[in-house]
Amino acid sequence: MFKRIIFLFSFLIVASAIFISCDAQKKKEKSKEVEQVITIKGKLFIIGGGSRPSAMIDRIIAASGIDKSGYGVILPMSSSEPDTAAFYAKKQFLEKDILNVNALHFKKDENFSSDKIDSLKNASLIYISGGDQNRFMDVVQNTEIEKAIHEAYKNGSLIAGTSAGAAVMSKMMITGTELKNPEYSSTFRNLQSENIEIKTGLGMIENVIIDQHFVKRSRYNRLFSAVIEHPETTGIGIDESTAILVQGNTAEIVGENQVLVFKNPKKSKNLYQDKLGAKGLTIDVLLPGETFKIN
Repeated sequence: MFKRIIFLFSFLIVASAIFISCDAQKKKEKSKEVEQVITIKGKLFIIGGGSRPSAMIDRIIAASGIDKSGYGVILPMSSSEPDTAAFYAKKQFLEKDILNVNALHFKKDENFSSDKIDSLKNASLIYISGGDQNRFMDVVQNTEIEKAIHEAYKNGSLIAGTSAGAAVMSKMMITGTELKNPEYSSTFRNLQSENIEIKTGLGMIENVIIDQHFVKRSRYNRLFSAVIEHPETTGIGIDESTAILVQGNTAEIVGENQVLVFKNPKKSKNLYQDKLGAKGLTIDVLLPGETFKIN
């Protein structure tokens, strides 16, 4: 009897120690998450492509503060015609009497000058044009450009992007390629396993996958596929002439149309041959002015 009491007592001590250790680890991880949110002073303005309404440009100006101080930089490397992309992006700011926005066009394997990198690093607004997200990442990935964008964001800059410039914002980046159906289509025609191509984006925002032109091009199958095969992520589909303004872990819908948020909370994934299925998926259809949380 005495031995049983000693054994039980020892067991309770060990169990308590394990519980305390696990609890301490959870608190430590939570503390790191909070610290990361606090240390990042910047904002993200992620646009789903299409036209940019006048009120949206006003919001970019106000959120970045370039009407009061600092300057903006346009990065047109997503475009096959970077000079044209830069011209039209700058034009919308000029129409608002904002003259302190200019383009910086970096080329792949260019020997970047420190002045050019510093200009990017110290910008109050960094605006990434539309085009092809793969083309943009081919230039900036693992370079001083990428580091400068992250440093600017950490220090308080507004990082904005439209269309391809929206896709590059997430760490898990949709390329637009169907691995099993290589002929291009603006929409995915099937819900198939191992069909969606994911590459590494800038990683300005983690644990999400961004899709653009969403409602106009009926891109639901892409995000359904993404959240079923990558259930740890939240799929965010942003329609044209619409954006999300991200501050900390809160995203506000800005513009004219909807943002759809896809989640797979049960981490459900079923297969029939190569056809994908899942249960318990959630979808929120959000309107301008509404907000949602990003984990």
